[in-house]
Order: sequence, then structure tokens, then C-alpha cells
Amino acid sequence: MNLYGFFKFLVGFILAILLLAGASAAAVLYFAAKLTRMPEKPIFQNEKPVVQKVSTSPQPTVATSSTKSANENELAPGTYRAIVVEPIGLILRDTPSRNSNRIGGISYREEVIVLEESSDKRWQKVRVDDGSDRIGWVSGGNTERLD
Repeated sequence: MNLYGFFKFLVGFILAILLLAGASAAAVLYFAAKLTRMPEKPIFQNEKPVVQKVSTSPQPTVATSSTKSANENELAPGTYRAIVVEPIGLILRDTPSRNSNRIGGISYREEVIVLEESSDKRWQKVRVDDGSDRIGWVSGGNTERLD
């Protein structure tokens, strides 16, 4: 075997090893990226209020319905609408303490109305804006103001 043939074999072998190592590294990075992404939070049937069909029978209309809907959109001074930005959602508590009772939860991207904040800004008193009027305390910094 001559020197030129041995050199060709050695270069081909090294290129094959490098190609296998590069493909393996690319596969590992691809699957690592897929596994580190947070999955969407599942929404179960009992989390959303059931929408009831309105009967088609004619009923008298009330003239004060337009003024009520206008008052619902207005917020008290010092309150504001916000959205939950914590990907795993928030725990709704009855008092602003980690040792307090859990009274429910709030899903990711759910709208709330921030009623007040604790003096140290670590807790926010919120009302869930889904028609259920659930009120409680959540950990501060996990909501984003909507304007």
C-alpha cells in the first residue's frame, strides 16, 4: 500500500467520524430544545363556566340594561385590569400569606381585576374577571397590567 492510499483512507475516516459527531450533536440539541419548552396548560371542562342557551321566546326588554353594562366596564379608582403571566397559573388565597388557605386557582393568560396591593408589593388582591366574582390574594409580580 502506498502513502497516497493511506492518506486518502485516513482523511476519509476522520471526515466520517466528524460527520457522525456533528449529526449526533445536532440531534441532541434538537431534542433538548423540544424537552425544555413548557407545554400548553390543559383546559378542563370544569374550569370554564357553562354557557346556557337563551330561549327564543319574546321577553320584554328593560331600559336600564344599557346603563348597567356601561357601569360594569368602569372600575373603582385605584383598581385596574391585568392578565396572569405566570405560565403555571396562580394560587388564589384567602389572606396574603403563603400559609393561608387555598381557595382556588387562576389560569395562565386569564384576566383579573387588581383591587389592591400589599404595602411591600409582594401580594395583590384580585377579582377573577370571568363572572364568578372570586376574590382572593395572589403572589405579586405575576400579573401584567392591561391598558
